[in-house]
Amino acid sequence: MSTAFNISSITPTGARRLWLSLLSVALLGGCSSLYYDTMEKFGYEKRDILVNRVENARDSQNDAQETFRSSLERFQSVVDTPDTELKGRYAEISDAYEDSKSSAEKVRDRIEKVEEVAEDLFEEWEDELDKYESASLRRSSEQQLDETRVQYSQLISRMHAAEERMDPVLQAFQDQVLYLKHNLNAQAIGALENELVEIRQDVDELIRNMEQSVAESEAFIKRFREGG
Repeated sequence: MSTAFNISSITPTGARRLWLSLLSVALLGGCSSLYYDTMEKFGYEKRDILVNRVENARDSQNDAQETFRSSLERFQSVVDTPDTELKGRYAEISDAYEDSKSSAEKVRDRIEKVEEVAEDLFEEWEDELDKYESASLRRSSEQQLDETRVQYSQLISRMHAAEERMDPVLQAFQDQVLYLKHNLNAQAIGALENELVEIRQDVDELIRNMEQSVAESEAFIKRFREGG
Protein backbone atom coordinates (compact mmCIF):
# COMPACT_ATOMS: atom_id res chain seq x y z
CA MET A 1 0.00 0.00 0.00
CA SER A 2 1.36 3.42 -0.94
CA THR A 3 2.28 5.76 1.89
CA ALA A 4 3.17 8.75 -0.27
CA PHE A 5 2.41 12.15 1.26
CA ASN A 6 -0.72 13.68 -0.19
CA ILE A 7 -0.48 17.47 0.06
CA SER A 8 -4.11 17.85 -1.01
CA SER A 9 -5.14 16.29 2.30
CA ILE A 10 -3.82 19.31 4.24
CA THR A 11 -6.53 21.83 5.13
CA PRO A 12 -5.90 25.54 4.37
CA THR A 13 -5.63 26.23 8.11
CA GLY A 14 -3.24 23.33 8.58
CA ALA A 15 -1.09 24.44 5.65
CA ARG A 16 -0.97 27.98 7.02
CA ARG A 17 0.10 26.74 10.44
CA LEU A 18 2.71 24.43 8.91
CA TRP A 19 4.13 27.25 6.78
CA LEU A 20 4.25 29.62 9.76
CA SER A 21 6.00 26.99 11.89
CA LEU A 22 8.60 26.19 9.22
CA LEU A 23 9.28 29.85 8.54
CA SER A 24 9.56 30.53 12.27
CA VAL A 25 12.16 27.77 12.66
CA ALA A 26 14.13 29.10 9.70
CA LEU A 27 14.32 32.58 11.23
CA LEU A 28 14.89 31.72 14.89
CA GLY A 29 18.60 32.33 14.61
CA GLY A 30 18.14 36.05 13.90
CA CYS A 31 17.12 38.93 16.13
CA SER A 32 13.44 39.49 16.85
CA SER A 33 13.15 42.63 14.72
CA LEU A 34 14.62 40.85 11.69
CA TYR A 35 12.32 37.91 12.39
CA TYR A 36 9.18 40.09 12.47
CA ASP A 37 10.27 42.13 9.44
CA THR A 38 10.82 38.97 7.42
CA MET A 39 7.53 37.44 8.51
CA GLU A 40 5.67 40.62 7.54
CA LYS A 41 7.17 40.43 4.05
CA PHE A 42 5.52 37.03 3.74
CA GLY A 43 2.20 38.53 4.89
CA TYR A 44 2.28 37.40 8.53
CA GLU A 45 1.72 40.01 11.23
CA LYS A 46 2.46 39.56 14.92
CA ARG A 47 -1.17 38.63 15.53
CA ASP A 48 -0.82 35.72 13.07
CA ILE A 49 2.35 34.56 14.82
CA LEU A 50 0.68 34.85 18.23
CA VAL A 51 -2.31 32.75 17.15
CA ASN A 52 0.06 30.18 15.64
CA ARG A 53 2.05 29.93 18.87
CA VAL A 54 -1.10 29.66 20.97
CA GLU A 55 -2.18 26.80 18.71
CA ASN A 56 1.24 25.14 19.17
CA ALA A 57 1.00 25.51 22.96
CA ARG A 58 -2.50 24.08 22.91
CA ASP A 59 -1.31 21.09 20.87
CA SER A 60 1.64 20.46 23.19
CA GLN A 61 -0.71 20.46 26.19
CA ASN A 62 -2.98 17.97 24.44
CA ASP A 63 0.07 15.80 23.76
CA ALA A 64 1.20 16.15 27.38
CA GLN A 65 -2.18 14.94 28.63
CA GLU A 66 -1.80 11.75 26.62
CA THR A 67 1.81 11.30 27.73
CA PHE A 68 0.96 11.63 31.41
CA ARG A 69 -2.03 9.30 31.04
CA SER A 70 0.19 6.73 29.32
CA SER A 71 2.91 7.10 31.96
CA LEU A 72 0.40 6.54 34.74
CA GLU A 73 -0.77 3.34 33.04
CA ARG A 74 2.83 2.15 32.77
CA PHE A 75 3.39 2.83 36.47
CA GLN A 76 0.23 0.89 37.26
CA SER A 77 1.52 -2.05 35.22
CA VAL A 78 4.65 -2.17 37.38
CA VAL A 79 2.57 -2.40 40.54
CA ASP A 80 0.85 -5.45 39.07
CA THR A 81 4.08 -7.11 37.90
CA PRO A 82 5.49 -10.32 39.50
CA ASP A 83 8.85 -9.94 41.27
CA THR A 84 10.68 -11.92 38.57
CA GLU A 85 9.93 -9.26 35.94
CA LEU A 86 10.78 -6.14 37.96
CA LYS A 87 14.09 -5.32 36.27
CA GLY A 88 12.45 -5.16 32.88
CA ARG A 89 9.60 -3.11 34.27
CA TYR A 90 12.01 -0.66 35.87
CA ALA A 91 13.36 0.22 32.42
CA GLU A 92 9.81 0.75 31.23
CA ILE A 93 8.78 3.19 33.95
CA SER A 94 12.12 4.99 33.66
CA ASP A 95 11.28 5.58 29.99
CA ALA A 96 7.79 6.71 30.96
CA TYR A 97 9.27 9.30 33.33
CA GLU A 98 11.66 10.58 30.65
CA ASP A 99 8.77 10.84 28.17
CA SER A 100 6.74 12.85 30.67
CA LYS A 101 9.67 15.14 31.43
CA SER A 102 10.28 15.76 27.73
CA SER A 103 6.61 16.51 27.16
CA ALA A 104 6.58 18.95 30.08
CA GLU A 105 9.64 20.76 28.71
CA LYS A 106 7.91 21.16 25.35
CA VAL A 107 4.85 22.68 27.05
CA ARG A 108 7.04 25.17 28.95
CA ASP A 109 8.98 26.10 25.82
CA ARG A 110 5.84 26.80 23.82
CA ILE A 111 4.29 28.87 26.60
CA GLU A 112 7.46 30.99 26.66
CA LYS A 113 7.16 31.52 22.91
CA VAL A 114 3.54 32.65 23.33
CA GLU A 115 4.59 35.19 25.97
CA GLU A 116 7.46 36.45 23.83
CA VAL A 117 5.37 37.32 20.78
CA ALA A 118 2.45 38.60 22.87
CA GLU A 119 4.68 41.11 24.64
CA ASP A 120 6.04 42.32 21.29
CA LEU A 121 2.56 42.57 19.79
CA PHE A 122 1.13 44.59 22.69
CA GLU A 123 4.15 46.89 22.75
CA GLU A 124 3.82 47.61 19.03
CA TRP A 125 0.05 48.10 19.32
CA GLU A 126 0.45 50.60 22.17
CA ASP A 127 3.21 52.53 20.40
CA GLU A 128 1.11 52.86 17.26
CA LEU A 129 -1.85 54.40 19.10
CA ASP A 130 -0.02 57.73 18.98
CA LYS A 131 0.05 57.61 15.18
CA TYR A 132 -3.75 58.01 14.83
CA GLU A 133 -5.07 61.30 13.51
CA SER A 134 -8.67 60.31 14.30
CA ALA A 135 -9.43 60.45 18.02
CA SER A 136 -12.43 58.13 17.66
CA LEU A 137 -10.41 55.47 15.83
CA ARG A 138 -7.68 55.77 18.41
CA ARG A 139 -10.15 55.23 21.26
CA SER A 140 -11.65 52.23 19.47
CA SER A 141 -8.21 50.69 18.89
CA GLU A 142 -7.21 51.35 22.50
CA GLN A 143 -10.39 49.65 23.71
CA GLN A 144 -9.62 46.63 21.50
CA LEU A 145 -6.10 46.55 22.93
CA ASP A 146 -7.42 46.56 26.50
CA GLU A 147 -9.96 43.81 25.74
CA THR A 148 -7.32 41.66 24.02
CA ARG A 149 -4.96 42.09 26.96
CA VAL A 150 -7.68 40.87 29.31
CA GLN A 151 -8.36 37.84 27.08
CA TYR A 152 -4.65 37.10 26.82
CA SER A 153 -4.18 37.45 30.58
CA GLN A 154 -6.86 34.82 31.16
CA LEU A 155 -5.28 32.54 28.59
CA ILE A 156 -1.71 32.75 29.89
CA SER A 157 -2.92 32.32 33.48
CA ARG A 158 -4.63 29.07 32.47
CA MET A 159 -1.49 27.92 30.69
CA HIS A 160 0.71 28.62 33.71
CA ALA A 161 -1.79 26.93 36.05
CA ALA A 162 -1.54 23.77 33.94
CA GLU A 163 2.24 24.15 33.74
CA GLU A 164 2.56 24.36 37.54
CA ARG A 165 0.58 21.13 37.95
CA MET A 166 3.25 19.26 35.99
CA ASP A 167 6.01 19.68 38.59
CA PRO A 168 4.50 17.66 41.47
CA VAL A 169 3.51 14.90 39.06
CA LEU A 170 7.00 14.75 37.56
CA GLN A 171 8.53 14.75 41.04
CA ALA A 172 6.26 11.90 42.12
CA PHE A 173 7.19 9.92 38.98
CA GLN A 174 10.89 10.56 39.62
CA ASP A 175 10.58 9.45 43.25
CA GLN A 176 9.03 6.16 42.18
CA VAL A 177 11.71 5.54 39.55
CA LEU A 178 14.49 6.18 42.07
CA TYR A 179 12.82 4.10 44.75
CA LEU A 180 12.34 1.14 42.45
CA LYS A 181 15.88 1.50 41.12
CA HIS A 182 17.35 0.98 44.58
CA ASN A 183 14.74 -1.39 45.95
CA LEU A 184 13.94 -3.98 43.30
CA ASN A 185 11.97 -6.25 45.58
CA ALA A 186 8.43 -7.02 46.67
CA GLN A 187 8.54 -4.52 49.53
CA ALA A 188 9.32 -1.71 47.09
CA ILE A 189 6.34 -2.64 44.94
CA GLY A 190 4.07 -2.64 47.97
CA ALA A 191 5.19 0.89 48.80
CA LEU A 192 4.67 1.97 45.20
CA GLU A 193 1.11 0.75 45.30
CA ASN A 194 0.37 3.00 48.28
CA GLU A 195 1.84 6.01 46.50
CA LEU A 196 0.03 5.26 43.25
CA VAL A 197 -3.28 6.52 44.64
CA GLU A 198 -1.83 9.98 45.23
CA ILE A 199 -0.08 9.99 41.86
CA ARG A 200 -3.34 9.13 40.11
CA GLN A 201 -5.05 12.04 41.86
CA ASP A 202 -2.25 14.41 40.80
CA VAL A 203 -2.44 13.23 37.19
CA ASP A 204 -6.23 13.65 37.15
CA GLU A 205 -5.87 17.19 38.49
CA LEU A 206 -3.13 17.96 35.97
CA ILE A 207 -5.30 16.75 33.08
CA ARG A 208 -8.26 18.83 34.30
CA ASN A 209 -6.04 21.92 34.40
CA MET A 210 -4.70 21.25 30.94
CA GLU A 211 -8.20 20.71 29.56
CA GLN A 212 -9.19 24.12 30.97
CA SER A 213 -6.08 25.70 29.46
CA VAL A 214 -6.77 24.11 26.06
CA ALA A 215 -10.38 25.38 26.18
CA GLU A 216 -9.11 28.89 27.01
CA SER A 217 -6.69 28.66 24.08
CA GLU A 218 -9.50 27.67 21.72
CA ALA A 219 -11.63 30.60 22.93
CA PHE A 220 -8.73 33.03 22.54
CA ILE A 221 -7.97 31.85 19.00
CA LYS A 222 -11.65 32.13 18.06
CA ARG A 223 -12.04 35.65 19.50
CA PHE A 224 -8.81 36.81 17.89
CA ARG A 225 -9.83 35.51 14.45
CA GLU A 226 -13.35 36.88 14.66
CA GLY A 227 -11.98 40.27 15.60
CA GLY A 228 -9.57 40.25 12.68
